[in-house]
Amino acid sequence: MNAAITMARSYGIRISFADLGDWGLDELRSEYDPKGPEIRLNIRVAEQLTPEELGEFVVLAIGHELYHHRERLGEIVVLPDRVAREMAANDFARELLR
Repeated sequence: MNAAITMARSYGIRISFADLGDWGLDELRSEYDPKGPEIRLNIRVAEQLTPEELGEFVVLAIGHELYHHRERLGEIVVLPDRVAREMAANDFARELLR
């Protein structure tokens, strides 16, 4: 977990838990707000997890949103296809688990 949080801090990104609403069958795990910048983790999801699952959730959610922050900064190329961008963000997040 520390790698994701450390990286977010190095970018000056605030991390918080917030109620991100009800998405029905879909699940919004987190969101990135470039104005903060801030990453908000969905408290509705977090409350359903065991302590072990919560740690993984935090790393994956922060890592995913960090990818989008890095896109915004121009550190990485913004892929033209949204699905490809989301997959790349997930891959980046999984790397932070290692």
